[in-house]
Amino acid sequence: MSKDSQHTGSRIVQWMARNHVAANLLMIALLGGGIATTMTIEQEVFPSFQLDVVNIRMSYPGSSPEEVEEGIIFAIEEAVHGLEVVERITSSAREGRGEVTVELVEGVNSDRALQEVKNAVDQINLFPDDSEPPRVALEHEQDSVFWLMVYGPYNEREIFQLAERVRRDMVALPEVTQVNVWTHRDPEIIVEMSQEKLRSLGLTLAETASTIRQSARDVPAGGVQTASGEVLLRTRERRDFASAYKDIPLVSTESGTDVRLGDVAQVYEGFEDRQSRILFDGGRGIFISVYETGEQKPLDIARAVNNYIEELNAELPEGAGLRIMRDRSAQYRDRLNLLFRNGFIGFSLVLFVLGLFLAPRLAFWVSIGIPVTIAGSLLLLPPMGASINMISLFAFIITLGIVVDDAVIVGENVFHHIRQGKAPLDAAIAGSREMVVPVLFAVLTNIVAFVPLLFVPGETGRFFSPLPAVVIAVFVVSLFEALFILPAHLGHIKGNGEGRGPIAYLTRAQRKISDAFESFTQNVIVPILDYAVHHRILVLSIM
Repeated sequence: MSKDSQHTGSRIVQWMARNHVAANLLMIALLGGGIATTMTIEQEVFPSFQLDVVNIRMSYPGSSPEEVEEGIIFAIEEAVHGLEVVERITSSAREGRGEVTVELVEGVNSDRALQEVKNAVDQINLFPDDSEPPRVALEHEQDSVFWLMVYGPYNEREIFQLAERVRRDMVALPEVTQVNVWTHRDPEIIVEMSQEKLRSLGLTLAETASTIRQSARDVPAGGVQTASGEVLLRTRERRDFASAYKDIPLVSTESGTDVRLGDVAQVYEGFEDRQSRILFDGGRGIFISVYETGEQKPLDIARAVNNYIEELNAELPEGAGLRIMRDRSAQYRDRLNLLFRNGFIGFSLVLFVLGLFLAPRLAFWVSIGIPVTIAGSLLLLPPMGASINMISLFAFIITLGIVVDDAVIVGENVFHHIRQGKAPLDAAIAGSREMVVPVLFAVLTNIVAFVPLLFVPGETGRFFSPLPAVVIAVFVVSLFEALFILPAHLGHIKGNGEGRGPIAYLTRAQRKISDAFESFTQNVIVPILDYAVHHRILVLSIM
């Protein structure tokens, strides 16, 4: 550090020490801004982030897994296989739909890679005519707040309807936006008809399936230019219930009467043909997951979900209910409580220990640095792209033991000058100016130790990125607090403990403890250090 910059820093410290109003305003701004930020900053259980994975999903209604593989999967794999941004391709084909997962090369720009994959898929012109347009998107890592189990003595249809009711009720809550129902067997519309009826109508099974498929999906119909702009047209024929399929016309008789699907076939709602089921507490069960999105907060979601569970369980019959299987908001709440508890303990210990060996008022202002620094660091988190989550709360807990180091160093040096007989203001200015360079380099050393974590690549780096962001923010604010706020408070300490009353008695008692510690330091610690310095070989050998 150059002499000019060091002199400039010393002058700023001196100016702040003399202008305690400015220091108080800065402290209030950090405290108030931090408290206000807690109302608006994103809160989540674990950090949500985009993975280096592109998902390509495509629906092919009425097709078998083999048809999906031949008509969709092979075409997509061939189109994206030669791209430089592709590391690995994983595909899956199911009845009526297929999915291709493209893992990207580590370190590649995900947005650019997404566009390259999308362009390659858009150039495919071999997709079946009945297939729907592919959906290409980056996969987003999002963890659920709640895993719930809805259960009861119901058949498969009834438990599914109850789960759907729970989903609709929860989505209607102001605190909840995304709820998923995880069925062990996906619901289907089943159409059963005999070959005799098909032959009597002159139809084949393939023709009937094609007619049903064409009559049960949304079809874009282009656009129409109007004076106010283009109007997009779309025929909405999607049918979600079995009753809607019964009206589909299959063929017209010679008399002009339409023969509809419900006249010649059994149409009912069922589930895919797979031997799987979930049993819970003697009945059937279905998993339900609740997610946090946008500005929703885990504790708000937890409060709303728990209230809903109590209301629903009160009206369900015996043997049925909605139970929490996993509650990540409880982990978030515990981590938050741990931070507050450790912060309070740290504040108390700093206040007690420094109160014994320094001055009580000085100990108080040094301890105030803990809440000021934590609150002020919250102001820096949104610009750094960090949120309040399990990782950032862990980072706050880590820094609680370091956050007052700078303040202790400055405060002790100021106290040393006061014991030499200087006025509090002069002692605050002299003690703070002497510590500018040591404190600055101590903080920079800590920051440099955590900077490499900001550049960890891949999913691991994205997941743990809040940790270095929080630590760096706390160190920066602690430096400002120790050099610009603390000296102003120490420079205006009044009273020397003389007089009568409990405060004066405690001050005199503390002074005796401080004098005894000072005597122990001079008569025991200093001679040991002096001997160790002059007998380095002996000390190293012992160690």
